[in-house]
Amino acid sequence: EVQLVESGGGLVQAGGSLRLSCATSGLIFDHYAIGWFRQAPGKEREGVSCFSGSDGRSYYADSVKYRFTVATDNVKNTVYLQMNSLKPEDTAVYYCAARWRVSYGSTCMGLDYDYWGQGTQVTVSS
Repeated sequence: EVQLVESGGGLVQAGGSLRLSCATSGLIFDHYAIGWFRQAPGKEREGVSCFSGSDGRSYYADSVKYRFTVATDNVKNTVYLQMNSLKPEDTAVYYCAARWRVSYGSTCMGLDYDYWGQGTQVTVSS
């Protein structure tokens, strides 16, 4: 059974940093894509970033490019989202999700994901 547990959210001032963790079980990174999503109050859920295990590539939404970075720890089966230069508009509940293998060289953004964590709140104050 695939399980995902997020942690690391909190309150931070604008310009600050946070690192979110997504602890996974029941999957092998090489066989899955791991996505990060967020949902702000009154807004639709949006894809933030993803990591494709089939080719080791990471992808980012334009709104977070060059500020957020995905990293993986295969020993701990954990995916991280390092968030720098945070802005008030980054405030949202952040989720990680997993889906079965994405084809080599194909983006993992904009796809349906099958397994979801419970979410962690990130609040950025101005």
